Amino acid sequence: MTHLDGQLPLAELLDRYDEGVTTACPAPGEFTQIFAGLPGDILVLTMSHRLSSGLVNSARLAAADTGPRVRVLDTGTAAGSLALIALRAAETARAGGSLDEVEQAARLVAGRVQLVAAVGTLDYLVRGGRLPGAVGGLASRLGMRPLVTVRRDGKVRKLRPAFSQRAADERMLDMWRRSRPGAGARLHVVALHVLAEEKAQALLKQVRAEVEPATALVARFGAAMVLHTGPDLTGLSWWWE
Repeated sequence: MTHLDGQLPLAELLDRYDEGVTTACPAPGEFTQIFAGLPGDILVLTMSHRLSSGLVNSARLAAADTGPRVRVLDTGTAAGSLALIALRAAETARAGGSLDEVEQAARLVAGRVQLVAAVGTLDYLVRGGRLPGAVGGLASRLGMRPLVTVRRDGKVRKLRPAFSQRAADERMLDMWRRSRPGAGARLHVVALHVLAEEKAQALLKQVRAEVEPATALVARFGAAMVLHTGPDLTGLSWWWE
């Protein structure tokens, strides 16, 4: 059975994990159908092609068939970072910006936004065949929590792992602190989780104890990310204006 992203609750998706649930990107025709139902100019913001080349290619093929009123921007990132880019693009559009201006606003944020995430359990990486059982078992006994970051080139890079939830949170917060360009910069931030909003709220609370953000959101990771990592996943996305 096929479900669109967001149709199946994450809790149910995880209950069915061992059934071999997989993900697939939309076909070009699905994008074309959406474009046909929307008036005016359209800027499509996609996750990094390094994370889903099929999705980006489908969007670009559909845009080419539709004509110059549709543009596709590979943001080079994903998750909360993509949300922050979309928010700034939408803000520019609401203010009456042209397609060029909206795209320029999106590119500016895409060049500054950062994303870091911590995986709380290795069980799903083992169950999904992405990590040998022996390695995952040893790492779990040690309390290892892998951290990854998505950089501006769209590549996912492994960071030095943490060995507790508290240590993982502090590593993410330290990356955020060190990125601050100086006094007066406005912060836009999203705290991310899967099925543990309280963990994301705690992360955001620590951010707010040091800086009051211009934009502050709590959001869930998408189903595709969850299928790769499992439910115990937290993260931060941010950019400084």
